Amino acid sequence: MKVKGLRWWIVGLVCLATIINYIDRSALGIMWPEMSKDLGLTEADYAWVINIFTITYAAGKFISGKVYDKVGTKIGFVLSIFFWSLASVLHFFARGAASLGIFRGLLGVAEAGNWPGAVKNNAEWFPVQERAMAQGVFNAGAGIGSIIAAPTVAKLFGAYGWRVTFVIIGVVGFLWIIPWLIINKKKPKLHPWITDQEKSHIIDGRHESRKDDDLVEGLSVIEILSKKESWGVIAARFFIEPIWWLFVFWMPIYLFKEFNFDVKEIGYYAWFPYVGAMLGSLFGGWYAQKLLKTNSLDFSRKRTIAIGGAIIVVSILGAIFFADTPLKFVSFVFVVLFGFQFSISNIQTIPSDLLNGKSVGTLAGLGGSIGAISVIIMNWLIPIITTESYTPAFIILAILAPLAVLSIYVLIKEIKPIDI
Repeated sequence: MKVKGLRWWIVGLVCLATIINYIDRSALGIMWPEMSKDLGLTEADYAWVINIFTITYAAGKFISGKVYDKVGTKIGFVLSIFFWSLASVLHFFARGAASLGIFRGLLGVAEAGNWPGAVKNNAEWFPVQERAMAQGVFNAGAGIGSIIAAPTVAKLFGAYGWRVTFVIIGVVGFLWIIPWLIINKKKPKLHPWITDQEKSHIIDGRHESRKDDDLVEGLSVIEILSKKESWGVIAARFFIEPIWWLFVFWMPIYLFKEFNFDVKEIGYYAWFPYVGAMLGSLFGGWYAQKLLKTNSLDFSRKRTIAIGGAIIVVSILGAIFFADTPLKFVSFVFVVLFGFQFSISNIQTIPSDLLNGKSVGTLAGLGGSIGAISVIIMNWLIPIITTESYTPAFIILAILAPLAVLSIYVLIKEIKPIDI
């Protein structure tokens, strides 16, 4: 049996895994107003719990990057989604901040693998000119998952309570493993279902020095860090990641504090900005692919990243000065997350532009780990700097976006395969 467009089925499953990933991680913030009452927890406990998640998430990015480079994307994704689904189910047994922190920690280290795994998967299954689009499809899962999460979790919570809700969304992850093992049998060169035309399209579309990646040994962390281009990726992730995570972690709390929203009202409003994220992922990938038809890889990636950064800055300033109602606020966040995903799909693709296939996961994981460290710092700052208003936090985000863009332009002279 031959399947046309098999690579799109593969990335579609990765997108579905990302949707599940975001439903699982978003559930805590959506249900927190009621969970905190049941467990007797405070906003300070919430900051502590999400930092446990973020710390293990940071470690998990690096660890999983190395694991994916060792065992491959097929087994890597099975391990990641099995353990994060298990972690979600275990939330049923939470009795306080300590047990909740342990379960969030397991969730963080397991969910982290989704991102270096996806970057590596796209390097294996897509030619250079399609990778940003593939990354956009995968990243759209984050937006779709967040869109689905708010109303779905709110509805499940209303019907079953928060404990059973965590079990239900965990079981969905276990079910994902079945089609993944059936469809993702082998890499493109050896997959029995791939057509000869698609196989040639994938392999011929790689850079000349990357066509035999399967025969090349992966690089050590020291070798990867010996090039400033790697630091460009790492620095960009450090600066840009808090922009996304502030809204993932704190937007439900912001709506609760600023507008006195309950769980149902949070579910009604909080999904809308992630439509912008989904569209940004797709348009960022499409725009880079369009530019690549007539321009260099370097120009196409950098132009797309810069445009996304500019959108972020303008829309955050709009939120600071004009978002005096819930509808205005979520509308500005819609544009912020559009700009973020427009950029990040291309930033996340750069490791596959620079390194061979057996090193891509490691650099992607390193970037994700360092990015998560900046999120930890931001989570620690939020309760301190937002006692009067969230404006100081928004100002920090408006500064971070251009710093991320500058990191790419200054540290990566040209985006192209590098020899170490």
